[in-house]
Amino acid sequence: MGLVYADVELINGADMVVADKNYIEKSKIRKMTVNMLVDSGAYMLAINENIQQQMQFPIIEKRIFELAGGQNVEYEVVSLVELRFKNRRCIVDAVLLPGDSEPLLGAIPMENMDVLIDPKQQELIVNPAHPYKVKMKMK
Repeated sequence: MGLVYADVELINGADMVVADKNYIEKSKIRKMTVNMLVDSGAYMLAINENIQQQMQFPIIEKRIFELAGGQNVEYEVVSLVELRFKNRRCIVDAVLLPGDSEPLLGAIPMENMDVLIDPKQQELIVNPAHPYKVKMKMK
């Protein structure tokens, strides 16, 4: 199977909160569509500093991450990232990668939105077993 990419809309959840309280106009909510590598081997969503510069998600902490090669690196984590893909949405934290590193859609947001990689078509799809609503296990 080759690499799979998907266009995912990112929305600043903090902007949504203040817009709901009428502190800013809804038209001022920061959002953008990002073409991301869909990586079921990664856990989290990962965005880069260029995206963060435009979106200004709240930085909540630093964490240590183990990369595929075994080395440990410390990255900041941002919060209140709303993702939208087709008829799915979720709000997650995201790892902040340096510079223009490739953004990644990891397993946690994929599970949260109930989306799958279709290996035959090499694309991200809504789970065909649950096409209209997300279905998640509680146990």
